[in-house]
Amino acid sequence: MSEKIVEGRPPLSTAGAAALYIGALLGPSLLLLPGLAARAAGPASLLVWLALLVLSGLIAVVFCALGTRLGSTGGVAGYTAAGLGERAGRAAAWCFLAGVVAGAPVVCLIGGSYAAAALGTGESTAVPAALVLLALVLAVRLVGVRTGVKLQMALVAVLMALVLFAVLGSAPSSRAANWTPFLPYGWAGVARAAPPLMFAFVGWEAAASLTTRLRDPRRQLRLVVLIAFVVTSLLCLGLGAATVAVLGPGAGGAVPLADLMRAAIGDSGRILAVGAALVLTLAATNTYLTGAAELAEALLPPAPTPGRRGSYAVVATTALTGGPLIALVGSGTLTTDQLVAVPTALFLSVYVACTAAAVRILDGLPRLAALVCCPAVLALVLGTGWPVLAVAAVAATAAALPGRRPAPADPVGDELPDVTAPLASHDSR
Repeated sequence: MSEKIVEGRPPLSTAGAAALYIGALLGPSLLLLPGLAARAAGPASLLVWLALLVLSGLIAVVFCALGTRLGSTGGVAGYTAAGLGERAGRAAAWCFLAGVVAGAPVVCLIGGSYAAAALGTGESTAVPAALVLLALVLAVRLVGVRTGVKLQMALVAVLMALVLFAVLGSAPSSRAANWTPFLPYGWAGVARAAPPLMFAFVGWEAAASLTTRLRDPRRQLRLVVLIAFVVTSLLCLGLGAATVAVLGPGAGGAVPLADLMRAAIGDSGRILAVGAALVLTLAATNTYLTGAAELAEALLPPAPTPGRRGSYAVVATTALTGGPLIALVGSGTLTTDQLVAVPTALFLSVYVACTAAAVRILDGLPRLAALVCCPAVLALVLGTGWPVLAVAAVAATAAALPGRRPAPADPVGDELPDVTAPLASHDSR
């Protein structure tokens, strides 16, 4: 399969494409999830990281095969529709869009928690800070500011440098005693840690948009995916292990990277991590909502003249849902873990659809990988609990509505698919 290179844009090198792909897999969620995993499973959270990395690798094989066979046509919606039909493709698109909208308050809460850490206050400051961040990013989206790809790549480089510095710099403070007891909450704790942690591994679907920028997708994409998998695996495992080894009983906090930075270079390290977290939060959320607006525009009925219906719809929906969700966290009605489960369930439902479609479309090793991934990801979706009801509602409504499949977005050309993990993809990050 060879697709026409996007006109007016030079083809991506393998190294450049790998950098963009790494950006689709890493982001602000990595600043929170090691703490959530350690809180749920203790030192055994490292087993969860390892297991999910194996699953992530299999998912990468599936999307690499879908990308080389089907190209960028329709992205996750197109992949699902090719194997399961147009209604299923439309449901996948709406679930992905809903995941982006539900993920925005999660990212803002991450930034709010780091802001609270800088001030030395608790949840009472994190929630108002998150609301301010959400209001700010929605205002930026209404103005129509776009985050350029070079800036996004720079932000990803900053995140990678922070993680490496935190892991290596805090290593002298690690203690063997922090690894015992290894299973403080039993295997039930390990099971509880898995669904939210999978939020860190959303992004493999970015293979679709990369195919339009590679000169030889069939040859290059495999190497790009391999590089991205190795780099993100090392960073995730390193951060997960350092969180346990260095922080010990305090590993379940909301700002693990800031705590590791403080262990590495003192209080100035925490301030550095907070500043980076705030910048990443604003840039990443703006990128997510920009892509979501384009996807929403594509899903809406055709209009005689192009407009900003998608932006207005996404901003309004995010404001109406994001503000109350953050407020619920502040009141104690909803925990951060539960809030993370909402976009996680929506994104993973899309992966269930894509891997199910891949079973029908692909053959050989990729089909075998899809056969393993589909039930495994489905189990993770069900493990999120009540957010499954939200997935069912969005999918059923989308499948019942008449509509057109979205044209493929190409954020790789204008902006990085995701500075985080995984709140978005080539279509909506």
